[in-house]
Amino acid sequence: MTYVITQTCCSDATCVAVCPVDCIHPTPAEPDFGTTEMLYVDPRACIDCGACADACPVDAILPADRLTGPLGDYEEINAAHYADRPAAPPVASPLFHPWGAPSFPRSLPADFAPLRVAVVGTGPAGMYAAEDLLLHTESEVTLIDRLPVAGGLLRYGVAPDHPATKGAGESLARFHSHPRVKLRLGVEVGRDVTPAELSAHHDAVVYAVGAPAERRLGIPGEDLPGSVSAASLVSWYNAHPETGPDAVRLPPAAERVVVVGNGNVALDIARVLLSDPAELARTDIADHALAALRGRPVREVVLLARRGPGHAAYTTSELLALKHLPGVDLVVDAHDPRTGAAVDAARTGEKAALLAGLARETVDWTAPPPADRRRIVLRFHSAPTGVLGEDSVRAVEVTGAGTPSGTGIGTGLLVRAIGYRGIPLPGLPFDETTGTVPHEGGRITGMPGSYVVGWIKRGPTGGIGANRTCAEETVGTLLADAIAGTLPTPSGTSRAFRALLRSRSGPLVDARGLAAIERTERARGRATGRPRVKLATVPELRAAARTSRWRTGG
Repeated sequence: MTYVITQTCCSDATCVAVCPVDCIHPTPAEPDFGTTEMLYVDPRACIDCGACADACPVDAILPADRLTGPLGDYEEINAAHYADRPAAPPVASPLFHPWGAPSFPRSLPADFAPLRVAVVGTGPAGMYAAEDLLLHTESEVTLIDRLPVAGGLLRYGVAPDHPATKGAGESLARFHSHPRVKLRLGVEVGRDVTPAELSAHHDAVVYAVGAPAERRLGIPGEDLPGSVSAASLVSWYNAHPETGPDAVRLPPAAERVVVVGNGNVALDIARVLLSDPAELARTDIADHALAALRGRPVREVVLLARRGPGHAAYTTSELLALKHLPGVDLVVDAHDPRTGAAVDAARTGEKAALLAGLARETVDWTAPPPADRRRIVLRFHSAPTGVLGEDSVRAVEVTGAGTPSGTGIGTGLLVRAIGYRGIPLPGLPFDETTGTVPHEGGRITGMPGSYVVGWIKRGPTGGIGANRTCAEETVGTLLADAIAGTLPTPSGTSRAFRALLRSRSGPLVDARGLAAIERTERARGRATGRPRVKLATVPELRAAARTSRWRTGG
């Protein structure tokens, strides 16, 4: 019997570090780490110790005999990764496993002085950087976020029906109350404090501000009401305080939604829109989104992909989740013969092979979706050329057969899910071509003592776990600069920085305030049988945070 890595794998390699027989790959030391969709257990070498399952922050690792329903495919998926690889040498006992030479990537001089480091952004990239500093040095870390609550994309980007994935956030959240951490939430860099002021009060500053902007389609009608970005829709159903209940309006007859793109975010959106509202009511989905989906149920989501099924952007695990979505059919639009030919010719393990066995239909886009079923339509070799409508979206013109010119695919909601992009932060250099901050190993070009990590560093690629290795590189560069004596000397103190923030942004949310928000949301959830009910506005979040001061008298 072996352990198996399943759908929610975040690829942060925590499991690799604890495996006594080196049976989980790729490891961070291997060239394909970060390029595979997930990590895999080699069933030929696994000794059934369960160490990996205990270490996994997202509960993605299970014994093979406990795989049921949609997870049943993952035993074969793990094994298939090793089909063409030689078996590892047999190990008589994990005590005699041939480990490599010891490595001490954070070996510091005996006289290394503690640093004061500000980390801007409390999503996974920022928190992995903070974790590295806290575990390997005596540094003091100031965590800063423009929202009055921590979490970033782990709170506002993960689909509500993926609670296991949010487990990575709970693991990182333990550092919010670390004795060497100061939490300063509700502070916006560029509005309340400048990068120069941050640098003046800290030895180093790490920017983990993500890539919050959308990529544009560049087609006529793109800005009509009813055309929304994936970022807006995801924020809407995740109760982001800067995205109000009216930011997304399902049309009166919300029968069909067209999503441009077929990456994991696009699949998340399709799954959430078509899931049974009764099932979503058991998650932390925003109340306003749940009410909208109950009142105007969607019957069909069309996913448009410019290229063929062999180049699909989704991962295997996300497509498998759609295959097993209760009460929803997954079909392939047969408008282009190249699609079926690619699926039929695909070999096991290739992306197009995932569609083998799915129904292929020639869809009549002039007719409404079937009234007796819900479905997701994968339409390949098709791209939007224009959005039709006068006061709002009425249809989307697309390339490919089956859509008469001037008619297109009828819909009242178009979702643009073609990727994210970083935005300039006042005071930092910015590369307009890549949407990132120019850097060398994480060190911002021309700004000693300032660093980047995450999507603003490498672009919007890689999942949660990719941020761990990204943070390791950036923190390594920072510490090398500290050892070399090239970090600027700050002129301000920690106390002076706190006073500066209070004079600019008013009351700050600290660790006690964040804990009060957590208690409030979980209490609201218990009252309705849900894990939590998120506070959906900045005033609500700040009000909940203030209860910590009332209770402690602080």
